[in-house]
Amino acid sequence: MIRVDVAYAFIYKEDEKKILMVNNKGGGWSLPGGTVEQGETLEQAVIREAKEETGLTIEVGEIIAVNEAIFKEKGHHALFITFKAKIIEGEISIKNKDEISEIEWVNIQRANELMPYHPNGVESLLKASSPYTFQD
Repeated sequence: MIRVDVAYAFIYKEDEKKILMVNNKGGGWSLPGGTVEQGETLEQAVIREAKEETGLTIEVGEIIAVNEAIFKEKGHHALFITFKAKIIEGEISIKNKDEISEIEWVNIQRANELMPYHPNGVESLLKASSPYTFQD
């Protein structure tokens, strides 16, 4: 099995109670994010992926979820690390039309439908917090 680390940005618009999600061509809806590249930290990966997918520059906060999955058909053992993040600058735009078909702010109920792998719902992510530290 190949180990794959994936970093996601949970960007929450508190005044509207909406979460930013992207529709990946061939992969369905997810938070902005993607695979951590060789030599890249989790934080660097989520910042890069958010920019590539949404055009937004983000600031990364705490880790709010860690999910794990084994995809036997692909031979992948994946860790999905979700960070709380906030928008620093930029306008939402699809930068890679080959990968992303749409970007949308979705309400919590819809986010729960799109991300059923969070058993306590997206609401639990709003309260979760674990520090992230990169040790030099």
